[in-house]
Amino acid sequence: MLPKDWNDVADIYKEGIATGIATFESEVPSFEQWDESHLKSCRLIAETNGTTIGWAALSAVSSRCVYGGVAEVSVYISKSAWGKGVGKALLLQLIKESEKNGYWTLQSGIFPENEGSIQLHKKVGFRYIGKREKVGKTIFGKWKDNLLFERRSTKVGID
Repeated sequence: MLPKDWNDVADIYKEGIATGIATFESEVPSFEQWDESHLKSCRLIAETNGTTIGWAALSAVSSRCVYGGVAEVSVYISKSAWGKGVGKALLLQLIKESEKNGYWTLQSGIFPENEGSIQLHKKVGFRYIGKREKVGKTIFGKWKDNLLFERRSTKVGID
């Protein structure tokens, strides 16, 4: 993903926000805000015929050095590409890139209603580790639970 891809990435992010089951965010941030909150490495887009149809990126879970190898996953797929394997391809590549960059744990917070994302994460080796109950409100003002999933690398970090 390059800065020139931002408009397409933002459009897909906006689609995700509109579903009400992808994020607590209420609006797409500026590129500068997004750039500041995501790691500079491990930013991917998926394209077909020159059109961006999905993106994935990582953000730090903490500024504390002990969590330096732990990152949170964001993966968003354009509605036009749902169910076509784009999310799986992006997430598998994101795992490879994360390991190349020294990340040993990836985590995701997923709304219980987002069954597609839950199944995707399970397919690529994430495991359910718990639930945060009514942890935040959506753009529709509804309190939501957040299911926590994580994937531990077998190649990086933990012996």
